Amino acid sequence: MVTTATVALAQDGSRVFDAYLARPERDRAPSIMIFTEMFGTGQHNRDMADDFARRGFVALIPNLYWRSPYPGELAFQGPDRDAAWARLAAFDVDAGGRDIGTAAAWLRAQSCTNGKVLALGFCAGGRMAFVAAARAGVDAAVSFYGMGIAKHEAEFGRVKCPVHLHYGLKDVHIPQPEIDAVTRAAERRPNIEIFCYPGAGHSFFNPIRPGYHAASAKLAGERLEALIARTFAAAPA
Repeated sequence: MVTTATVALAQDGSRVFDAYLARPERDRAPSIMIFTEMFGTGQHNRDMADDFARRGFVALIPNLYWRSPYPGELAFQGPDRDAAWARLAAFDVDAGGRDIGTAAAWLRAQSCTNGKVLALGFCAGGRMAFVAAARAGVDAAVSFYGMGIAKHEAEFGRVKCPVHLHYGLKDVHIPQPEIDAVTRAAERRPNIEIFCYPGAGHSFFNPIRPGYHAASAKLAGERLEALIARTFAAAPA
């Protein structure tokens, strides 16, 4: 059985933001934080969290857009798409990083969790998964087509946990120079692995998007599952 709820997380002891929580019946479960695309927390994100909970993980989706004039979910197409790009352009990464620290600390303090946290992000959220690794002390992080990670070149040395960065080489939103810059920043850092998929574009892991690429998604999913297994293998029961 899976229990779901919208929870309130306190930032700086005063301001509060929301997050979607899905948890299994058992306590002391490992945790996965999910950071969404620029469109916000949609049904496919909640379905992913629910699926993780059915498998025995606590899953939390912090609403990192809570400071925006419109903090809710936006549609993939139509006027909402332009609004999502505008919201992303105005997004404060440093404030979002502090929110992630708040969310990670909240998870670790819950009786339903065992203190282990993996960060998982997509698109804009993929960048924030890297930020979680650099700033929030998570136990592992996985980024799918994270836009803008090269801007954090100075923070690569702060990353101590295992990190996977997945890129589609046909991604129109992440040009090759961005991937090259990330690759250079990750040199001699064996904990940061970069995986490139020649046939894949943006959103290749999302089965409800036109850019879904089944073969690449399958391989990336296997790599994700392997990292989840390694991260939580030594977690306390």
